[in-house]
Amino acid sequence: MKLIIKTQGTLAIYEQIVNQLKDGIITGELKTGEALPSIRALASELEVSVITTKRAYEELEKEGLIRSVAGKGFYVCEYNTDYLKEKQLMGLEERMNELILDCKRAGVTKREIIGMIDALF
Repeated sequence: MKLIIKTQGTLAIYEQIVNQLKDGIITGELKTGEALPSIRALASELEVSVITTKRAYEELEKEGLIRSVAGKGFYVCEYNTDYLKEKQLMGLEERMNELILDCKRAGVTKREIIGMIDALF
C-alpha cells in the first residue's frame, strides 16, 4: 500500500499515516495478518522521522488494528470492519456538520452546497 503525505495539510503527519492505514484496513487493501513495513523502513520511504511512524503505529496498536510481534514487526489484526467504518462515518459527519455551519455563516444555500458536492464528487 502506497502512503501519501501532504506536508501542507492540516493533519499531523502521524495522523495522515494512521488514517491511510485505517482506510486500507476498511477497504481490504490490508488483510488480516499482513505484515506492515518496519518503523524505520516506513520512515525512510515517507522521508519522515522514525518518531512519527512509531507514534502512528502506537496509535493503531492502541486501537487494536495492528499488533507488534517481538523481533518480527507489525501485523494487521483481525478487526470488526463494520465498527471501524461506523466510527469513520461518525467522524465524517462531524466534519461535514462544521462545513455546513461555515457555509450557512457565509450565506451559501443548501442547493449551492449540493451543487458544490456534485461538482467535487
